[in-house]
Formats: sequence, C-alpha cells, structure tokens
Amino acid sequence: MSALVLTREHARTLLLDLFRTPSYVVWTIVFPAMFFTLFDMPYARHDPAVADGATLAFVVWAIAGVCFYQFGVGIAQERGRPWERYLRTLPASAGVRFGARIAGAAAFACAAAALVALLARLTTPVDLSPLQWLTIAAYAAMGGIPFVLFGIALGYWCSPRAAVPVATALNLLLAYGGGLWMPPADLPQIVRHVSPFLPTRAFADLLWSVPYGTNPLPALAVLLAYALAFGALATRGYRRDEGKRYA
Repeated sequence: MSALVLTREHARTLLLDLFRTPSYVVWTIVFPAMFFTLFDMPYARHDPAVADGATLAFVVWAIAGVCFYQFGVGIAQERGRPWERYLRTLPASAGVRFGARIAGAAAFACAAAALVALLARLTTPVDLSPLQWLTIAAYAAMGGIPFVLFGIALGYWCSPRAAVPVATALNLLLAYGGGLWMPPADLPQIVRHVSPFLPTRAFADLLWSVPYGTNPLPALAVLLAYALAFGALATRGYRRDEGKRYA
C-alpha cells in the first residue's frame, strides 16, 4: 500500500474519531467566530479597514487554535493510550501519521477560518476582492506550517495533564501579544516591542499585507525561522518519546 493511501486512511480514521464527539467539532469550529462576534464585530461594522484587519486577525487565531489543540493536546493525550502503542506497531512511517494529522487539522482550520470570514462578510463592510481572498488562502496555508510544527512539538514535550493548560495559555498569550484581539498600536508599550517577533504577529502581518499593501517578506522570514525551530523541536520530541517508550 502506498504512502498516499496510508495517509488517506489514517486521516479518514482520525476524522471519524473526532466527529464521534460533536461537542469538540462544534466548539473547535464555532469558537473563533463567536469570539469575533462578541468583541470585534461592534468596531468592525463601521470601517472597512478595521473590518479587514479584524477579520484576518481572527482567521489567524482560528488556524493557530486548531493547531494547538488538534496537535498539541491531541498528540499528548494519545501518547498514553493503548491505541497509540498499537499504531506504533503498524507499517506506517511517522511522515504518514503526521500527514494524516495535518490533513485532519487542515479540515478543521479551514472550517473555522471560513466561518469567521463568512460571518464578517455578512455583518461588516469587509472589502476584499476574490483575488485577495485567494492570496490570503495561500498565505494562510504557508503561515499555518510553523503552528502545525509548534503543536506537534507541544504534543511530544508535554504530559497529557499539562497539555491543555499549556496549549490554552500559549493560545491566549500569543493571540494577545500578536495583536489579534486589538490593533498592535493599542497594546501596552512593552508588549508592542515584543509583538513583531511573535509567530502570531508574523502570521497576522502576512495576511494583513494583502489588504494594506505592505511587504510580506519580513513576516515570511520570521515564520520560516519559527518553522525551522519548531520542526527541530518536534523531531527531537518525537524521537525522545519513541526512545523512551519503544526502545
């Protein structure tokens, strides 16, 4: 059986398992849009520029949140299950299993981000052309890679009990520090100095470059650096876990 077929079957099994918990599915997809409705929609209704920025900020938060919980919490909790030990005996490489998990997370991330975009389109004067949306989708796919690797690293370095609070703290702190909940200029001074170096801010700057016409290359450079660092950390964590449990 080819690696592509194995990846597809692993992804299908993973999605079926997740859809057996409707509360997980609903809250994962709905929460970013609900948060946008409660806190940013009142400000975004009156200004297209504000609507564009707020919408894309919550698209970033939706994708990052899925990565933290789908990978970080999901991997950490599965590591201690008998099912995980069984999967390790199957003839499927780590690349196949990570590919399946990435496919599953991509489905949830797309749904959560699309719901934010749709809600903003219906309720605010968001002003983006179809070509801009296509560019944003491409940038979102690239910008999500460091967060996938971050989530995998978190899953292999955190214990099952620690994964949820650590993922929640990182998700909230990086969203705040990255200027996803308020304009970066409104952040406290010390946070404004740190913000440009955070992965969430770089991801947001990458998407904001589409409506605001800024240069996306600095944001891509920061995200590439994080991707390399998180990739190394994820690989080290996987090998560490494998050596500890299966050597």
